[in-house]
Amino acid sequence: MKRTLFYTKGLIGLIVFVTIFTACGRAAETSTPNPPEVEASPQAPTIAEVSPTPTVSPTDEPLAALVNDQGITLAEYESELALFQLASGLELTPEDRQRVLDNLIEQSLLMQAANEGGFTVDEAALQTRLEALEASLGSEAALAQWIDDHGYTTATFQASLAGAVTAAWMREQITSEVPLNAEQVHARQILVYDTLEAQDILAQLQAGNDFGNLANQYDPITGGDLGWFPRGYLPSKDLESAAFDLQPGQFSQVVQTVAGFHILQVTERDPQHPLSPDALLTLQTLALQEWLAENRAQSDIQILVP
Repeated sequence: MKRTLFYTKGLIGLIVFVTIFTACGRAAETSTPNPPEVEASPQAPTIAEVSPTPTVSPTDEPLAALVNDQGITLAEYESELALFQLASGLELTPEDRQRVLDNLIEQSLLMQAANEGGFTVDEAALQTRLEALEASLGSEAALAQWIDDHGYTTATFQASLAGAVTAAWMREQITSEVPLNAEQVHARQILVYDTLEAQDILAQLQAGNDFGNLANQYDPITGGDLGWFPRGYLPSKDLESAAFDLQPGQFSQVVQTVAGFHILQVTERDPQHPLSPDALLTLQTLALQEWLAENRAQSDIQILVP
């Protein structure tokens, strides 16, 4: 049932993205080999010269997509494909290519919304992130080498970093709107893998057998305890609907899912129960996915690559 909060990796790729946001509370570990030292370019632009959401006209350079008249360049797309392949170690499939392009489109939508909301990248904070990247790689020269090895220039890398920070701010606005308390039920289940067996158990319950005793027979470790959960948490909508239709002490009919045949019993209900960290993460994921789906449907998006 655990779901992972969806993070669009965006223009700077998987490895750098994880490193950047370690300081923002999304702790993760990454290892990058120490490259040979190279001389950083003295012509590198400053952070203040970098726009986090550049608008690229079709005559500037080849584009992979247009999102509300803002371009995702073919170079950006190809760099992300290379990073994706590097992270996976496998040949890219058509589905991988679509996933990378979707991530870039969704990051562009987040960046545009952040700008409309008045967010601007703070130069000092962005410089701090650059310094953290340098420290994680060992030196300024090592960062310059990483940038070169992954197909960026200093200018495009800094713009990508600014864009990632901008999109991250918008994600925070969306997910922070999820309340910390929600209507929840505390339930337990009996799960079997044969419909006849499930119907037999249901008949025993209807005849007055104790749900807890039967649940312990089928799951001696947890007694089938599912804990507290809100709407939107269970992967099966049918199972969730069955749970929220019950009052404490009541049990459901047999509910079939891909996992098997379930019979639920609700033991407690609370209209405002604190969300567990995992449930909060799940609802934040759903909020972000719903925001992206809604904004993508309302946007003018042109795909310019096969």
